[in-house]
Order: sequence, then structure tokens, then C-alpha cells
Amino acid sequence: MVFKKLLQAVGVGGPEVETILHNPNTRPGDTVTGEVTIIGGSHDSEILGVNLALKTRVEIESGDNEYKQDLEYAKLPIGGRFKLDDGARYSIPFQFPIPWEAPLTHLYGQALHGTTVGIATELEVAKAVDATDLDPIAVHPLPAQERILTAFQNLGFRFRNADCEKGRIWGVHQELPFYQEIEFYPPAQLARSINQLEVTFVSYPQSMEVVLELDKRGGVFTEGRDAFSRFTVDYATFQNTNWEQQLDGFLQQAGRRRGLF
Repeated sequence: MVFKKLLQAVGVGGPEVETILHNPNTRPGDTVTGEVTIIGGSHDSEILGVNLALKTRVEIESGDNEYKQDLEYAKLPIGGRFKLDDGARYSIPFQFPIPWEAPLTHLYGQALHGTTVGIATELEVAKAVDATDLDPIAVHPLPAQERILTAFQNLGFRFRNADCEKGRIWGVHQELPFYQEIEFYPPAQLARSINQLEVTFVSYPQSMEVVLELDKRGGVFTEGRDAFSRFTVDYATFQNTNWEQQLDGFLQQAGRRRGLF
């Protein structure tokens, strides 16, 4: 269980909030369950609403500058208006659906450095809104995502970092206003040609789009270029494919098309 307490919502003697997640481990398309308990302070309070918000830290480009901020991309109202007597306890169970496009935070039980996902509890009291810090959740890959990532590791790619960027991928249907890039160092035989491989999953209930980006090493008089490859993976049939062989073919094709190697 994950436990979080909100500081007094509106000054001294105001209500407090406790949020408990039954299990912080989840996958895209699954549901996180738990309970929010609101504890009355030293005086009666008028609660206007209780909400949960799913947030992720994303990178935003603005002109020539880049910065990061927590982006809210899913919200769940779990309580309406009610009166909270002083010292009273009011509990609200919840079920929070995790979007299919939610970024991954873990692989094989290990954190993917660079990505965080969390749930914040928002309490509206007397025209004021106070919120907890993020209660982190661990978003593990779908079986098809795990198989693709394992195939890259078997091809010699080594995990480097994972981050989220605000924006949309051309030609890919997205529900969320950002996407995750999982970055890998290339194997030795490709290290002279490319800096890194970036893998992006855009998942749906029955299938997912996989977008690959090869970042070329720039020479003294040349700039690095990116090569893209995109394909669809069906959850019902993905186990029938030799993904090491398939991905190597995608990479070779993309590299030759852009003259990377």
C-alpha cells in the first residue's frame, strides 16, 4: 500500500486528506484502485469536490528553449459537494483507469530512469484547491511492449534513458498530448554510425504503433540526421514473430534509406 497525507487544506485547523493506493503497480489500460479519506479539522468545512489527477513530467520546447513541468493528462472526480463536520472522517473508494498511452516507468522490476508517473489528490474547499504531491505509480510494460524492448536488448542495445516530450508524432493517432521516448545506446557494430536509438510506443486496446528513431553521429563537417521507422504490433499475434530478426530488418532498411550505414 502507498500512503500519502495532504497538509491542512486551508490554514490551521483545516481538513486533511489521506490517500491509499491498494497496489501502485499497473500497466497501460489497467486500473489503479484505492481510497481517499478526508479528516475534518477543528471546525466544520464545506467540501466542494474531490478529484484525482494523473501527472507525468514532460519536456516542452518553446522557441530555442526547453524546460520540464508536470503535465496533468487524466482527471477523475470522485466526490461532490458535502459538509464535513469537525473531526469527522469521510472515505471515498476509487478506481482510476490508466490510459493506454501512459508512459512506462519500469521494466523487469527496475525503474526506467527519466520517467515518473503519479496520482495527485485535489481537495476543493471554500473556493480554494489544495493538492498532494504525487503518489508515484509503477507503470510496467504490456507483454507486447516487453517483448519489443527485450528484442532490442538481445540485439545489443543498452538502455540509456526514458523521457516524455510534449507534442504529437506525425501520422500517428494520439489521445495524449505527449509521447515517451525510450533511449538506447547502440551495439558496438553500430556505434560509429549512430548515437542512439529511440523507441516510442503509442498503445491502443488491441494493438500499438511502434516508432523507431535512429540518431546519426555528426561528423566534423556534417550534421546528424534522424531515420524513422514505424510499424503496428497486434497483441493477439505478436508472439508469432521473431522480433530480433524483424527489428534488425527495420533498422537496416531505415539506415540504408537515410545513408546512416
